[in-house]
Amino acid sequence: MTTIAGIGFASPWLLLALLALPLLWLLLRAVPPAPRKRLFPAVTLLLGLRDDDSLSDRTPWWLLLLRMLAVAAAIVGLAGPVLNPTTEPSGRGPLLVVLDGSWAGAPNWERTRDEMDRLLAEAGRADRAVALMRLTAPEAPVFQSAASWRRKLAGEAPLPWQPTTEQIATARAQIDAIETDFDTVWFSDGLDYAEREALISQISQRGTLIAYEHPQATTALRPVGHVDGMMEISVTSSQAVPNQVVTVLARGPDPGGTMRTLGSVTVDFGDTATLQDNGATATARLALPSELRARIRHFEIQGQRGAGAVALSDDSLRRREVALISSQSGNEGLALLSPLHYLRKALEPTADLLDGALSDLIPANPDVIVLADTARLPPDQESAVIGWVEEGGLLLRFAGPRLAASDTARTEEEPLLPVRLRIGGRSIGGAMSWGEPKTLAPFAETSPFFGLTIPADVTVSSQVVAQPDPQLASRVIAELSDGTPLVTRKSLGDGQIILFHVTANAEWSSLPLSGLFVQMMERLAISSGAKPPAAGDLEGTTWAPLQVLDGFGTLTDAAALPGVSGPDLVEKPVGPDLRPGLYQSGERSIARNVLRADELLTPAEWPASVAISRYATAPERPLGGLLISLALLLMCVDVVAALALSGLLLKSGVSRRLSSFLLVATTGAALAVVQVSGAWAQGNAVPIDTQPDDIAPLHASELTLAHVLTGDRQVDAVALDGLRGLSDTLRFRTSVEPAPPASVDLEQNELSLFPLLYWPVTADQPMPSGNAYDKLNAYLRTGGMILFDTRDADITRSGASSPAGRRLQQLALRLDVPPLEPVPNDHVLTRAFYLLQDFPGRHTRGAVWVEAAPADAEQIEGIPFRNLNDGVTPVVIGGNDWAAAWAIDANGRPLLPVGRGFAGERQRELAHRFGVNLVMHVLTGNYKSDQVHVPALLDRLGQ
Repeated sequence: MTTIAGIGFASPWLLLALLALPLLWLLLRAVPPAPRKRLFPAVTLLLGLRDDDSLSDRTPWWLLLLRMLAVAAAIVGLAGPVLNPTTEPSGRGPLLVVLDGSWAGAPNWERTRDEMDRLLAEAGRADRAVALMRLTAPEAPVFQSAASWRRKLAGEAPLPWQPTTEQIATARAQIDAIETDFDTVWFSDGLDYAEREALISQISQRGTLIAYEHPQATTALRPVGHVDGMMEISVTSSQAVPNQVVTVLARGPDPGGTMRTLGSVTVDFGDTATLQDNGATATARLALPSELRARIRHFEIQGQRGAGAVALSDDSLRRREVALISSQSGNEGLALLSPLHYLRKALEPTADLLDGALSDLIPANPDVIVLADTARLPPDQESAVIGWVEEGGLLLRFAGPRLAASDTARTEEEPLLPVRLRIGGRSIGGAMSWGEPKTLAPFAETSPFFGLTIPADVTVSSQVVAQPDPQLASRVIAELSDGTPLVTRKSLGDGQIILFHVTANAEWSSLPLSGLFVQMMERLAISSGAKPPAAGDLEGTTWAPLQVLDGFGTLTDAAALPGVSGPDLVEKPVGPDLRPGLYQSGERSIARNVLRADELLTPAEWPASVAISRYATAPERPLGGLLISLALLLMCVDVVAALALSGLLLKSGVSRRLSSFLLVATTGAALAVVQVSGAWAQGNAVPIDTQPDDIAPLHASELTLAHVLTGDRQVDAVALDGLRGLSDTLRFRTSVEPAPPASVDLEQNELSLFPLLYWPVTADQPMPSGNAYDKLNAYLRTGGMILFDTRDADITRSGASSPAGRRLQQLALRLDVPPLEPVPNDHVLTRAFYLLQDFPGRHTRGAVWVEAAPADAEQIEGIPFRNLNDGVTPVVIGGNDWAAAWAIDANGRPLLPVGRGFAGERQRELAHRFGVNLVMHVLTGNYKSDQVHVPALLDRLGQ
């Protein structure tokens, strides 16, 4: 593309035709206008006379100028002018587009994708082969046409890690395998990483390298820790920006399960910043009640997308409540304070300790109850503790002289002890004497303590001994060197009971005096450490991912991902094998965030030989259509002016009809130019206006159907007309009387006012913000339904994919969508009002997907329907373009054609019936699944 005066031209050679305009001016002046005829009777006297000199009139200058402008507009329009053209890179050979594709680019991802689209459009005009390489997931570059890559851009998304050393090595090997030289455009996320300089040097040797970078600083959250009982929030930035202020939100569910902001704190880089090379780190502290602190699921930087802007919380953030039984109760075995001394010292830094009588502490629902040398509890307290354990509590018991001397758990297993016990215990010099104190045996692989280092000075001189039992081996999690059990455990309901066969003080063992004792408490999730665990502490453990973050910072289910070893979880950098997210092992959970606690963000630096380009401030806008329309308009005006000058404009007969036709054509051309100009000035199509807030009470008091604005004016208009037609159908055929349909802006409007949202999916509609996704997920959880319509069933039923379908996959990534399946024959949608088996719209036979039936859905004998879909499916997905089939004009007539003849009208009728069933399903749920209606349904089915 050639740029002239800031405007690019795809075919600049056509502009040479402008040089012929002076010649055209001379030719037009040499041709006289058509003569005018005037009736003058005396002119007959002049017949036969000749004038030796003839002089012709000339065309007026303004008409010549009009014609010249029309020709010039046509020439320039055919040359393919483009406003705000992409001028880089220049060249004719292959082009490699390199993309960091990390979480750091998520906040500006839409602008990056738009810039890539502009670049590919320029490469297509230059007929350059293009290959795309994303460094966070490198694949062998394949050079294809730019148009094919432009179609795939909608499916690109950032990944929640930076390029790893292994990925850079893979990318370098793939670049070496390219046989020809090539130019490169590198879309950088603005951060440095290992081996990046080597890759830059390698690419620079193969051709011209141009880098694109956003000027904004990258900010990210470090893991949140505890300091003096408060949460310390640390934000790091890649640039030291003066007066930079960010707000961090603590997010978690309310009692109803809806995600809320539980607290917020402002982090001011001007007050608390610690400067580093080209960057800064600032901290702030947030104090919340323990109840709210326990609800926190993650922290996020307000208004910023990306996995780096999210810090997940885990057990290290939540201080567990541990009840230590005090002497305030007069029950036997509870008036012991000294056995709790070492436990108190070990747990005070990391847990909230509760003191008091057992009967007073159980209603407080602590996380852990510790009983030291307690032989037996009163019956009422024992029942209360059993119920508490079954609800998920952890009961930790320690032995002692009282337990050893009692008859507890001698003949049969006690519910609050994991094993049966022998009378008297075992000690040095006793009936079952040891010659010397015993040491601990290495922990087995099945033990939660596996991998912990056992100090040589930890010995045991006395213990209570477990009775041999078939289940004993499976309940031992630690034992002495001679094989006798030291720690046993059993499950009770959702909770656990753990018994240390030694005292909690140093009377029977030196274990409470060692660091191993604290580590064992950590492994049993008795407390939460203020510091993250070291790799050695997790040796031998495997952690299963529960949820992982995507590049935009949204949590997704991780059930299909493999487990991660404990040391790797702590030491290994995040990448494709270790995604940032929440991991669990047993009762413990650890959050692996994008950044570590001490990690910094280093800005990317480029060699002087690499040209740095900034992102365009305005998108490309083709001007060819506008100029061609202007040329047509000027030509129409020229015809009318020529007729006016010749006197034929107002004459009767054929000339008048011709003049009228030209006037109408001119007016139509002018209106077309105005419309094209308006569309050009607006850029992309603008959505229809949303309703003002003052009609929100109407939506709250009346049933209103709504559609989601896509940004495409034509699609939004058809969706609104379609819902208007469906509302009329409901009003005429059912007792439902909807209000006029509404257009919903996900960023601004309240969604809970509408039971059904119709969402037509377009290939280029913008992605909703994080707040919009929160509203959508809350809407789906509270009974709302979204009908996604990709309007592509005419393509996808043949097995092909469509841009709208790929866009829907991206839109659904951050939605809480349940597992889906095609509508089964006995789904409620097939009989909510009409009996249906097909759900056509403007297209037919496209697959329609709903929430999958539960695994226990069974068909009762004699009844044709299963007990599935007890509630309303939150999403319905299809591509039959239902709004086009429902749409009506202002007079109630169908707006768009559907099929042909009677078959087409039948198809439209079935589309209306599907819409009625859909609304009835939303309003009545599983009403039609109730067995009391089965006889009537069977009668209608003729059975």
